[in-house]
Amino acid sequence: MKRILIGGTNSGCGKTTIVCAILAALKARGLAVSSFKCGPDYIDPMFHKSIIGTDSYNLDSFFCNDNTLKHLLCENGRNSDILVIEGVMGYYDGVNGRGSAHSVSMATATPSVIVIDCKGASESIGAVMKGFVDYEVPNRISGFIFNRLPERLVPLAKELCERLGTRYFGFFPVNTFSLESRRLGLVTAAEVTDLKAKTKELGELAEKHILLDELIAASEAPLPEYIPLKVESLFKNSKPKIAVARDESFCFIYDENIELLRQLGCDIAYFSPIKDKMLPENCCGLLLSGGYPELHAGELSDNSEMLAAIKMAVTSGMPTIAECGGFMYLHDTIKTSDGREYKMAGALSGTAYETSRLQRFGYVTLTASEDSLICEKGHRTAAHEFHYWDSTDCGSCFNAKKADGREWSCIHGGKSLYAGFPHLYFYSDISIAERFAAACAEFGGIYG
Repeated sequence: MKRILIGGTNSGCGKTTIVCAILAALKARGLAVSSFKCGPDYIDPMFHKSIIGTDSYNLDSFFCNDNTLKHLLCENGRNSDILVIEGVMGYYDGVNGRGSAHSVSMATATPSVIVIDCKGASESIGAVMKGFVDYEVPNRISGFIFNRLPERLVPLAKELCERLGTRYFGFFPVNTFSLESRRLGLVTAAEVTDLKAKTKELGELAEKHILLDELIAASEAPLPEYIPLKVESLFKNSKPKIAVARDESFCFIYDENIELLRQLGCDIAYFSPIKDKMLPENCCGLLLSGGYPELHAGELSDNSEMLAAIKMAVTSGMPTIAECGGFMYLHDTIKTSDGREYKMAGALSGTAYETSRLQRFGYVTLTASEDSLICEKGHRTAAHEFHYWDSTDCGSCFNAKKADGREWSCIHGGKSLYAGFPHLYFYSDISIAERFAAACAEFGGIYG
C-alpha cells in the first residue's frame, strides 16, 4: 500500500497548502487518491475532500491505539493508488508521545517528508533539517520539501540534503495562493472563492517543482500486521434514524463517526438548523456537531420552528449528542463579543459567551461522574477541546483532566444526553457509539 505522510516543522509552515498541491497534482495524473489528517482536525479534511472528491479521514494516535490506526488507514484507503497523510503541528508535537504526526508515522510504518518554511533563511535551513533528522531515531523521515524557497537556493537545498544523508523532494515557490485563517484555524473550504481554480494552480506548481515520481517511489512500504476491527449491525429489522446537523454553522463532523453509526445499523438523515423548519421525519436520535454557530447566530435565532423542534426533541428524551457548537446551540442564548444576545433552543439553561482566548484547549481524558447516555459512572474516554467560547453552565456529569494535571467538571449528561464542549471520536471508544445507537433504537421502539 503506497502511502506518504507530509509533516512540518511547525504549525503555519505551509504543509496544508503543499498537501493540497500534491493531492491536486496526483488527481490530475489520474491516480485514485485517499487522504488523511493527523490529529483532531475538521477543516483540513474539508480541503482534501474538495480536491479528491471523496471523504478524507483522521488518524489520531491520542484517540486510537496502533491497531485501530492501521485498521482506519487500510479500510479507508484500500481502493486507492496512493494515500497521502497530512501531519499536525510540528512533526514531533503531541502529548506524552501520542497525538503527533511522528507517532502516526511510526505506528503505520509510513514514510514521512518534512515541509520547512525557508522564508528569510539559507544555511540555517540545514540546522533545522539536522535537528529533525537527529532528534529521535528511528523517525521514518525520508526527506524534505522546501516551502517558500527562492529558486536560486535550490542548489543549496540539494547540497544540504546530500550532506545530511537525506532526500530532496523539491521546493515550493512563493505564490499568490493563501488559505485565510480565523481564530479556530483556516476558513472552511466552502468559504474559499474559486477554490477549484486555485487548487488547479497549486497542482500545476506541484507538478513543476515537487519531485512527484520520487515521492511516489518513496511511498512504497510494507504495512505492519494488524487485526481488522469487527463492527456489526445491532439491528436485524428496522434501523434507527439519527438526525445529524450539517450545514455552514455545524460542519465539524468526523466522517468516521458517521460511518461507524451506519455500520452499527443506523440510518443517517442530514438536516440544516439554518434552512430547515423541522427535524427529519421519524428520527429517534440527534447529533449536533461543532462548527461556527456564532457566525450564523442571527439566522439560527430567526428559525424559531427549528429551535422549538430541537427543544422538544431534547426535553422529550430523544438521545442527543451535542458537542461544542452544538452544545452552544442548546443554550437559552448566545452572546457575541459585541454584546448582542441571540435566542437559541433553550434546551439547556444558560448563556454561551465569547472570550478573548482559547478555553481549555487540547486533549483531555473524561471520567464519568454519573451514569449517562454514552457510558456508566467511572468510565474513562478521550476527548478534545478547541474553542474560544465558554458557558455560564458547562455541566458536571464528567471530570476532564489534561496530561499536565489540570482538571475541571464539564458536560450535561443524563440517560438521553451528552452536551458539552469536548468533542468525541467514536473509534477511540466504540462502546460510546454502540450505546448511543442502542438508545436511539429504544427511543424509536426498534428492537432486534
